[in-house]
Order: sequence, then structure tokens, then C-alpha cells
Amino acid sequence: MPSFSGIAGGDTSGGMRLDRFIAEKLSLLSRSQIKVRKLKAGVNGKEVKISRIVKPGDNIELFWDEAEPADLIPEDIPLNIIYEDKRVIVINKPQGMVVHPGAGNRSGTVANALVFYALKCDGFSGTVSGLRHGIVHRLDKETSGVMITARDDEALAFLSGQFKSRKVKKTYIAVINGIPCEDNGRIETFIARDPKDRKLFAVAPRGRHALTYYRVVKKWRTHSLVLLRPKTGRTHQLRVHLRYLGHPVTGDPLYGFAGGLFPDASLMLHSRRLEITLPGSDTPRIFKAPLPERFTEMIQRLK
Repeated sequence: MPSFSGIAGGDTSGGMRLDRFIAEKLSLLSRSQIKVRKLKAGVNGKEVKISRIVKPGDNIELFWDEAEPADLIPEDIPLNIIYEDKRVIVINKPQGMVVHPGAGNRSGTVANALVFYALKCDGFSGTVSGLRHGIVHRLDKETSGVMITARDDEALAFLSGQFKSRKVKKTYIAVINGIPCEDNGRIETFIARDPKDRKLFAVAPRGRHALTYYRVVKKWRTHSLVLLRPKTGRTHQLRVHLRYLGHPVTGDPLYGFAGGLFPDASLMLHSRRLEITLPGSDTPRIFKAPLPERFTEMIQRLK
């Protein structure tokens, strides 16, 4: 996800809307692209609307989606479908699969697979440009588990609105290094780009507000099994928060500790449960993704 972080200069002393500042002063995105690319903005550590007036000295953080490729090629990649109807598809994403095409990942993604599946359901085969993929939310490449996708623009807007308003209830399960001091807790911080490595994120004095609840469900001598309920949806939030707690996700190549009991483990983080209201319904539905084999194997070894 592209981003920007910086301080507004003195040339904004006359007052300028944030969307104009982005387009005219920073030349990052045009005002039309700001909406299409779903830009999210934070000023002085608080999430704001793009109509906010920028003042000199404001600490500005911006995040927006990658541009969609000109041609999203349908690919016959099997999908583990948990549920589907005419409006949505809920899948169990495997570990190692990228959700959306981006730099270095133009193929082999969930989006490519969804486009192929949609064409197959419509009885069409071939390559078509400009197809929509229906991605509502994302999981990291190495995070497995339940995620929901939309089959039409109206469903996409309906589902995306619930994520934006934080009405969706998400539960993850993870194996972490060590044992937290408390069996239940909350981790509430600000998260920003790591100044030492702009590809990573870190807890910072200023940034985007992030809140995670956790509960320890199993303890071993060296590791714990925890349930995680993020109330916000920041990039790498759970991984950063667990590192901050001093108990990173086992097998985390970015935020974990080197060595340990399982030096060859892959990321032990799984999207276990998703509660969301489907288009045309007033009652939330719950979808679950079974515990992956890598979890059952590690648990057996820890026993």
C-alpha cells in the first residue's frame, strides 16, 4: 500500500484543503484519484476527512490503494470457498497467496482467481481487460483465513462501509513466542511507518490509532495460543502489536525474533472468524475458516 508521511510547510499558512494540498503541493494523486484510490488521511495522529484545512507544521500521513492493473488476467487458481451467493463469495485464503496485484505480484493473486471464477460461472472463457475483482478487505500474504469478496459494485460498497464504520467483527488466532503477563488485555497505540525501514511499521508517538484485544487460550512452556480481535484495521497491526507486547507471532519474518524453538516456522497467524451483515440482510452472519495444518502440527509439537 503506497503511503506518504511528512510535515506541512509554511506555504500552507493561508489555509488549504487537504485534497488540494495532496494534488497541488505534493502532486501525489489528482483529486479524482483520491476517491478512486480510497485515500485515508491522518493529521497529527488523528484520522481526518480530506476536507480538513492543512496548517503549517501539521504532521500528515496518507495511505492509498495501488492502481489497478490495466489488464487483470483471469487465472484458473482453485479457491477454497466457504460460502457464496449471487452477491458475495467468502473464501479461506491460503498462506502465501497475495490478495491484490501490485509491484512484483501481477499474477497468482486472489483477484486473478476471482475474475476467472466469475467468468467461469457466467459460462465465458478467455481474457478480458478492465474486470472488477471485488476485493473488500485484505490479509497479508503469509496470513491465511477467512475473507469476504463482492460480486457487484453495490455489494462492494455495502461491505466496505461496514469495515470503514468498524461494524465488522474479526477474530484471528495466533501462536506467539512466550507467555503474556495477563491472560486478557488490550493493546492500544499509534502505528506509523518505521523510520529505520519504510517497508515496515512500528509503534510510534504519533501515527494512526490502533486497538487490539487479546485473550490467551492455551499456554505451553515457551509459547502461547491467543485469540486476537482488532478494533481498527491498520497495516500489519496484529504483528506490530504483538511485537510491542514482547511476544511476536511465531514464524514472523518481519517482526519476530531470530532463532527460537521453531526457526523454520512460517507465520502462525490465521483469520479464524468473520462476522458481517450480507447485502439484503439485517442480521450479521458468521463465517469461520478451519484451523490450518501448520497450527495443528505445531500444537502437537508443543504438547
